[in-house]
Amino acid sequence: MTIPPLVLASASPARLRLLQQAGIFPQVHPSHFDESQVQSSDPEILVKALAQRKAETIAPEYEKGDRLPLILGCDSVLAINNQIYGKPASAAEAMTRWQEMRGQQGSLYTGYALLDLQQKNSVITAEVTTVHFAWVSDRALRAYIATKEPLNCAGAFAIEGKGGLFVERIEGCHMNVIGLSLPCLRSMVDQLGYDITQWWEPSTH
Repeated sequence: MTIPPLVLASASPARLRLLQQAGIFPQVHPSHFDESQVQSSDPEILVKALAQRKAETIAPEYEKGDRLPLILGCDSVLAINNQIYGKPASAAEAMTRWQEMRGQQGSLYTGYALLDLQQKNSVITAEVTTVHFAWVSDRALRAYIATKEPLNCAGAFAIEGKGGLFVERIEGCHMNVIGLSLPCLRSMVDQLGYDITQWWEPSTH
């Protein structure tokens, strides 16, 4: 069974870069879904619901095409001490967050929804990675926040960027922290009955 083309329902450059580095070149179609419509105090339930809604938001635009694609929705949050954090709304909020995070450990949850329009099937799951944060001075935090990197990231840090300097270690899939676990994606594609290596063939781009 030939694998359909992939549509990434995310504007995240990090997620796109991970896919491209693995030889997968999706069409990028951000959903612009209003995340405030989904509320949950359980981080796993929250990220799975958000990933599903993001994928479903753009699905109608592809349901009448000749090549029905797979649509991948993703969402990430960081949970520390029973608090759920997405992207900080301001530099001040990022500073407050980091003052709470430093020297602590958090759980980075990423939800994944892979919709198969061809088979009218889907796989929805979540991965969690434990992140141990270093103790960082206020001066270093101000310098980091001034780069604006943490304002664009769930949990106010990018482990593949400057924020990686402030992470002691992780337990679990490091790509999940970046925003897209390739092992998880491979498993989801397998569950739908496709061979993910077919995305390496030019005809599937």
